[in-house]
Amino acid sequence: MTELRLSYQTVEFGKTDIHLCTLRNTQEFHDPENIAENLGISSASWPLFGVLWPSSLVLAHFMADFETGTKRILEVGCGIGLSSLLLNKQQADITATDYHPEVNGFLQRNAKLNNDRAIPFEQSDWVNCDDSLGLFDVIIGSDLLYEDAHVDLLARFIDRHAKAHCEVIIVDPGRGRKNKLKQRMENFGFTAAQHKPPHTDYLEKAFKGHILSFVRGEPDKPDQAAE
Repeated sequence: MTELRLSYQTVEFGKTDIHLCTLRNTQEFHDPENIAENLGISSASWPLFGVLWPSSLVLAHFMADFETGTKRILEVGCGIGLSSLLLNKQQADITATDYHPEVNGFLQRNAKLNNDRAIPFEQSDWVNCDDSLGLFDVIIGSDLLYEDAHVDLLARFIDRHAKAHCEVIIVDPGRGRKNKLKQRMENFGFTAAQHKPPHTDYLEKAFKGHILSFVRGEPDKPDQAAE
């Protein structure tokens, strides 16, 4: 049986270290029972989940300073799950989801590698309306829009899992579909904004993309104490 070649690295967020076991590179492939193939995942796209991408780093650095409080957070298309691992380390209420059948194994392996609790995970695609994920206060993701069809699927998936008041944070590396996503999200009642990450000195190359933010509804106000 072919063994996957792995790589280990540590990503620093101030004084917080996140240890990662990833695929060695994007040439790795192992699908002996054709599980991924039967899900429509080709051999070329199979390894993409298992390496650390610049957009994932940008998202994680943004979330490192995000005020999570008691908010329920979902990472969509988490891949190797760097942001989920960081939020888990910070004791945030984080759930992860991805379509790839190998993601959960790596996610839980890395949670254990960081001496943290297991991360709630559900394998789901954006078409499935029968998942058990529920509703979230915050939905995050990075580098999700590889094809035009993904825009509508992602927007609908987010709408299904967003609470009445929800904040969505998507890091887009510049694949030319952010304006289409903005339009679809506005159709679902979200207000859109975008900005460049404030610093990306942790990346090897300049980041050409944006952090996209979408907000819908007003936050719940605490009950007024009776006089």
